[in-house]
Amino acid sequence: MNKFWMYAGTILFLVMGYVAFQFIGFSPLIARLISKGHSRAEIESNPNLLFDSAALDLDLNLILALELGMFVFAFFGFLLGLKFLHQKTLSGVLTGFEKFRLSRFFFAFGLWAVLLLVFLSINYAISPSEFTWNPNYTGLLVSFAIMCLLMPIQTGLEELVFRGYLLQGLALLFKNGIVPLVLTSLVFGLAHMSNPEVQRFGWQIMFPYYVCFAFFMGAITLLDEGLELAFGIHFANNLISSILVSTPNSVIKTYSFFEITSENPQFEMLSWSIMAILSFLVFKKKYTWKNYSLLIK
Repeated sequence: MNKFWMYAGTILFLVMGYVAFQFIGFSPLIARLISKGHSRAEIESNPNLLFDSAALDLDLNLILALELGMFVFAFFGFLLGLKFLHQKTLSGVLTGFEKFRLSRFFFAFGLWAVLLLVFLSINYAISPSEFTWNPNYTGLLVSFAIMCLLMPIQTGLEELVFRGYLLQGLALLFKNGIVPLVLTSLVFGLAHMSNPEVQRFGWQIMFPYYVCFAFFMGAITLLDEGLELAFGIHFANNLISSILVSTPNSVIKTYSFFEITSENPQFEMLSWSIMAILSFLVFKKKYTWKNYSLLIK
């Protein structure tokens, strides 16, 4: 069943879960920020203070767990709408096949992880002075455990909503793949405009990055007829990047092996573009994609 009110209701359930967690989890953080000398007006103008461990004087891992916890509540809201409004199964949104193809997920995860390591090594070779090796091994282990537990929900939910649920629904409406792909990519970009790196580097740089990332992920989802590859890449991108390097403007702050003092968004976008092209060529070769008509049919 695919009625407009079902999609609207399911997204509403997702938002309600997200808001419910904010009410439960953020109220104590707001109170703590105020006790540390921050005004409500300052918090409202800069919501990222809620995830600033220095401003809160709280451990990074507690903030990390709270930040990812939002997606757990949102995920349950999404599942409720999917089951009771659409009467659909989760696997029906995840993949066009009978079962979720784990081998594809792990292959994409491994490929993207290797590419991340390669380009991090190149960046280190170019600017070694910007990298500081200062890991807190206990904190790093806890960060890794939290992300392994909760980050699949965060990345999985984004893939389910943008590259699964909305892409499928819009494809039924427009009777093709390219219009839904463009629309969901634009919405994905807009959804990330509150991230701290946008405030630091400007939307003119970050919005195209998010849109291109979403377009790439949506394209491989359509061509592979499932979310496995996109999910694997997204999970590897967030997990490996966070564990290896912490940056001043990262939306997900964790204990990591390296701290970097400055960021070069142009180099990062160039690196990402090369990684996306290489990944696409590898997937095309390995899975012998020939169904490009799915992008327009």
